Amino acid sequence: MEVKRVIAICQSGGEFLTEKDGTLSYRGVDAHAIDIDDQMEFDEFKLEVTEMFGCNNNMVFKYFLPGNKKTLITVSNDKDLHRMIKFHGDFATIDVYIMEEVAPPDVSNMPASRSSRTTLSETVVPVDASLDVVDFVGDTTQHDIPLNASLDVIDDASPIDAHIDIPTEISPVFPLVGPNDEKHAKGAQQWQNAITGVGQRFSSVHEFRESLRKYAIAHQFAFRYKKNDSHRVTVKCKAEGCPWRIHASRLSTTQLICIKKMNPTHSCEGAVATTGHQATRSWVASIIKEKLKYMPNYKPKDIVNDIKQEFGIQLNYFQAWRGKEIAKEQLQGSYKEAYNQLPFFCDRIMETNPGSLATFTTKEDSSFHRLFVSFHASLYGFQQSCRPLLFLDSIPLKSKYQGTLLAATAADGDDEVFPVAFTVVDAETDDNWHWFLLQLKSAFSISCPVTFVADRQKGLKESIAEIFKDSYHGYCLRYLTEQLIRDLKGQFSHEVKRLMIEDFYGAAYAPRPENFQSCLESIKSISLEAYNWIVQTEPQKWANSFFQGARYNHMTSNFGELFYSWASDAHELPITQMVDVIRGKIMELIYTRREGSNEWLTRLTPSMEEKLEKEIQKIGNLQVLLSAGSRFEVHGDTTEVVDVDRWDCSCRGWQITGLPCCHAIAVIRCMGRSPYDYCSRYFTTESYRLTYSEPILPVPNVDITVMKASSQVLVTVTPPPTRRPPGRPTTKKYGSQDMAKRQLQCSRCKGLGHNKSTCKELL
Repeated sequence: MEVKRVIAICQSGGEFLTEKDGTLSYRGVDAHAIDIDDQMEFDEFKLEVTEMFGCNNNMVFKYFLPGNKKTLITVSNDKDLHRMIKFHGDFATIDVYIMEEVAPPDVSNMPASRSSRTTLSETVVPVDASLDVVDFVGDTTQHDIPLNASLDVIDDASPIDAHIDIPTEISPVFPLVGPNDEKHAKGAQQWQNAITGVGQRFSSVHEFRESLRKYAIAHQFAFRYKKNDSHRVTVKCKAEGCPWRIHASRLSTTQLICIKKMNPTHSCEGAVATTGHQATRSWVASIIKEKLKYMPNYKPKDIVNDIKQEFGIQLNYFQAWRGKEIAKEQLQGSYKEAYNQLPFFCDRIMETNPGSLATFTTKEDSSFHRLFVSFHASLYGFQQSCRPLLFLDSIPLKSKYQGTLLAATAADGDDEVFPVAFTVVDAETDDNWHWFLLQLKSAFSISCPVTFVADRQKGLKESIAEIFKDSYHGYCLRYLTEQLIRDLKGQFSHEVKRLMIEDFYGAAYAPRPENFQSCLESIKSISLEAYNWIVQTEPQKWANSFFQGARYNHMTSNFGELFYSWASDAHELPITQMVDVIRGKIMELIYTRREGSNEWLTRLTPSMEEKLEKEIQKIGNLQVLLSAGSRFEVHGDTTEVVDVDRWDCSCRGWQITGLPCCHAIAVIRCMGRSPYDYCSRYFTTESYRLTYSEPILPVPNVDITVMKASSQVLVTVTPPPTRRPPGRPTTKKYGSQDMAKRQLQCSRCKGLGHNKSTCKELL
């Protein structure tokens, strides 16, 4: 095979900038070019780059897919490196971006001075809003201003969502170092002359306040505002009786603020009288914001430890968590504003990807209700070359406003997940599932009946039958199993329940009624109640031996687990960004699989080739009795009847899987024909490539100025009233859930639900 070669242009020392159309551009400082090929190993590539730039091994390699300047792809192993080269096979060069891997600061090697680090006053959030005038007379304790805290005043331009609940009181946190600590003195030394005296001018009242804060930190005293508004500020020392005070006001006809009066003398003990700093959440956000860009999973407990080690300030968990929430909103944008962008965002999706459907609804109070998205590439791929089989499932979103993601996924020709459509709703209800299915019905038209694999609860049983007439609904075996265990109410031991579940699955997969009945009899011998429960769950909706639709041996609805993991990874983003991350994932999936299939040389997809080959290997001992018609008798361990014209075998393997079973293959070969001619068309490489033939195109970022100029601004969407509850969110579990808890069993009486120490049986 010919070796693929390409020139990698490695760039380092720069930064990524977001253009107006949403694409990323890189402004690099240093660049080198090296030859790479698909025989090179990742460690070899990394070593060469390390030597070239003279850097350490803590670096990350990124690149863009051809035609996509919005999503960066990471190279971390041999497979990633070879895939990158393959994707750029038609290009002479690849742009590779070298970034340093962000690691927690090593405080043990930090210098004693804090001047080289981010300081408290340098990182406060800018506040340009006017403050209320505070009367100095009376109780002034509520107007004490912490030395290192930014003012929690939010104006219209603030990226912080005004819906955030901020307590009026903030718990003080005390520095672990002494007030005269040399480390602090050196760190604040640069601010000693932030205030010089009467006549000093500042460009704005905000600049004056920040300079005053730095000055107070450097000289270790606390102050209190006497007057504080947009054109004048009067401040006195917090210590009772101390004469230090300062007054500044605006110069007439200008925006400049000038110090008019100042008494620089302190009679107090300054730092000794100061109880310590207060770390507001805004200050915490400003400290961690840059690190959060590269460490989105930065945990509050790690924030607490890092702030303690770097600044000597002890935060509590809540302060760190709220600081992270504020920093995330500053980086990602407002959660509240994202809902208001939905009208324009849906239009952008349909403009950039014609044939797609993106729509939303609100409640009477204009609060968000639900959002439906299905891209043209997904609809086309499903209608043209996927089996008429859809899996319906949901995953809870752990975002600020909670919600649930409902999704419909399909199976491609290689039995891998293919996303078709998804909906974000305020809650998982019967009505929301009904609406989702209505939108799904309007999004595509398909002539043959569709088989759905889904739960029978949540109104799905009624909605599927009503909206998709003549369709088939196969109950999800996972949900049935979980309900069976719940309804048994702890009557049996863990081991007995496990055996019943095995027989339950055996009954579901059994190809013929006699096999099904055998498994049910086994359950009946254990529990008549469990047997009756299973019989009443409509076996014709979940058992292979009775099901009329074509579910291709797929028994559970969580087939789209890959898709749900994407949503789970992006669930904490604002709604428009979360949808766009999912779009990017689907876009990359389509491109990667389309390019990968170009190397296939087989008639069927790899997984189907493997399954067919296993059936071919079983025909050695089979004997075919020839017939003049299309029906043949095949003898082996059992005797089966094969009808070639109807693609039917009495073992039912052919009908269930879509691939000819060993009995059918034996007959087909006796007829001098190829088994490939009797495989479902959905399993061919040609159909697979057709599934991924249409691309998903990038969606530019929503421009707020353009959105306001649009007529869509008349539509207002506010966040749903639901808010994230306190405590750790529950996690969605997939797969058959055996009993996590072992049932207590008494060793004396063998009864369940108690042990021998509480046994009431007489000795």
